[in-house]
Amino acid sequence: MTTTNASLLWFRRDLRLFDNTALMEAAAAGGRLFAVFIFDRAILQHLPADDARLPFIHHAVAELKAGLQARGGDLLILHDEAASAIPALATALGCQRVYANRDYEPYARQRDAAVAASLERQGAELVLCKDQVVFECSQLLTGQGKPYTVFTPYMRAWRKAFHPQLATPLGEPAPAQWQPAPAAHRALPPLAALGFPASSITPAAKPGREAGLQLLQRFARKLPHYKTLRDYPGEPGVSGLSVHLRFGTVSVREAMSLALSQQNEGADCWLNELIWREFYQQLLWHFPEAATQSFKPEYRQLQFTGLDSWFDAWCDGRTGYPIVDAAMRQLNQTGYMHNRLRMIVASFLVKDLLIDWRRGEAYFAAKLMDFDLAANNGGWQWAASTGCDAQPYFRIFNPVTQSEKFDPEGRFIRRYLPELACLDNKAIHAPWQAKTLPPGFVLGQNYPEPIVDHAVQRQQALALFGKQD
Repeated sequence: MTTTNASLLWFRRDLRLFDNTALMEAAAAGGRLFAVFIFDRAILQHLPADDARLPFIHHAVAELKAGLQARGGDLLILHDEAASAIPALATALGCQRVYANRDYEPYARQRDAAVAASLERQGAELVLCKDQVVFECSQLLTGQGKPYTVFTPYMRAWRKAFHPQLATPLGEPAPAQWQPAPAAHRALPPLAALGFPASSITPAAKPGREAGLQLLQRFARKLPHYKTLRDYPGEPGVSGLSVHLRFGTVSVREAMSLALSQQNEGADCWLNELIWREFYQQLLWHFPEAATQSFKPEYRQLQFTGLDSWFDAWCDGRTGYPIVDAAMRQLNQTGYMHNRLRMIVASFLVKDLLIDWRRGEAYFAAKLMDFDLAANNGGWQWAASTGCDAQPYFRIFNPVTQSEKFDPEGRFIRRYLPELACLDNKAIHAPWQAKTLPPGFVLGQNYPEPIVDHAVQRQQALALFGKQD
């Protein structure tokens, strides 16, 4: 099949038609326009069979396909390796240009470089656009022309360079010359055909563009109180938008626009969280090696001594520390974990259980629906004290005091640890410290005793990290 002046729009983590930079650029180029989404075998082969992200993506792709059909086009669906399939498809369709929004992760950069090289050999080009961040790559550098490695100076530079037009959604282009999908690539395969049966996880977030917009509108009403409530997992204080931003069913410009639409401390605090997201993206761009090793060289040879059985207990929510166990059960059951809890359980794994942060990061990568390599890696290295702008190693979260402070009535704990519902608001944070327990409740039977002593492990963590100073 050959066409003239044709382009291919490659959807990746931007599953929407509204406010899509690559779509705007492709439509502006004129000519016939095809659209494709690839279930990339190179990525899927590493995911667990019950991965909760696949149903979310599948739903969003179906929604995207229906939207394109309503506009006279269609979405080509491939289950293949993108690095080879995209150039082959461009040739088959006679496309001179392939448009996509830039991805900053190491695998994506390698894949896109391979695609660009193949397209160039066949007389075509890959056009990458900025879409998932406001500032990307090397747009913000220090006065010495170096990347920022501390958040506060980066945040100040970001705010200084920012102007509201950068957060104005682009809308949708005038009707493009959308092309139908060839019969061979027309059908959306069921998840089972992709190797993913129904997930056992009950997702915290509903999939699709409409669900993302509803969350955005709902959060607008809560935004004034965000700074106060965001640290309390038992309260509905956060946006819940992370998975929608991850897969682009809501754009970063739509999120930024909401943050800028209100003049209050909650909106300003949330804007900082969105800036943190970009800080980690540019950090991974400049230091891709941080994806697999400690950012700080002095911590690359740490000898973690934690037991595998401790790691298993952490994964399963059986550590005997209620706030940690409730958080891990939330993750395992819903594919989501509240941000304050992510810090608590990460600190506990590294500083209490003395287990390599990379094992925890990998577990999160397999379980989180909103998994984003830059944010996940940055957050784990922050908690482990191995990253840039990290928590100093001698600041170690006490899981009991964190629980008492951020879940004072034990509402979150009771939701995910119903076996502790009978305990009062004091005992529920540390059952082993309670003077009396309810009749019939036996520690070690109804709920595990702590697998480690926090005070003892804290001293060992200080000794381990202190040796590297």
